[in-house]
Amino acid sequence: MDTRSSFHKSIEDLQVDLLKMGALVQETIHQAVKSLADMDVSLAEKTIKQDDQIDDMMLSIEDQCIRLIALQQPMASDLRMIGTAMKIVTDLERIADHAVDIAKTTVRLSGETLVKPLIDIPKMADLVQHMLHVSLRAYVDRDISLCETLANKDDEVDSLYSCVFQEIIELMGTNLSSNRQLTHLLMVARHLERVGDHATNIGEWVIFMINGQRIDLNP
Repeated sequence: MDTRSSFHKSIEDLQVDLLKMGALVQETIHQAVKSLADMDVSLAEKTIKQDDQIDDMMLSIEDQCIRLIALQQPMASDLRMIGTAMKIVTDLERIADHAVDIAKTTVRLSGETLVKPLIDIPKMADLVQHMLHVSLRAYVDRDISLCETLANKDDEVDSLYSCVFQEIIELMGTNLSSNRQLTHLLMVARHLERVGDHATNIGEWVIFMINGQRIDLNP
């Protein structure tokens, strides 16, 4: 196998590993919110344990990127692709951290009955999972138009967060136990809002990878 063919094979392997990491991160978001909605501590603990696996995947991908830069002397467009992969795995790792924090909330609230059924928080979770899927699809397909759809989706996530915030403020009263739980739920919504931001970041990096332009999708 000649040097260029070897390089392209390494890039393909890198992309496969990145998508595997992305799929696992999407799973952690789903599990974390489901664990909270169902008060399923075992599922929450499973999600928390997956964080080490995700961290290891990030380090492995970063090592692959560094080796490619050091050994293959990539051209400008290839260098953007490798640099983008390193940026994407950083955002994926941070998304996983938010999922873990949500799962830890489930553990903290273990044994309690939720003040109200979760409605907007699962909607937020579905939206940010969709955004993450779209951003990774755009990475694979080199599709700027997919990246641009993330801006409106992020606005939807922000709108839902505002609804959750307003509802929780209205539910706050003199019951300290209820207020404590409501505060935790507000933080869960905040974590999901940040996941949406990270998914949008990935879209911005994909655009940079494709055409070298830095675009703010969420000004």
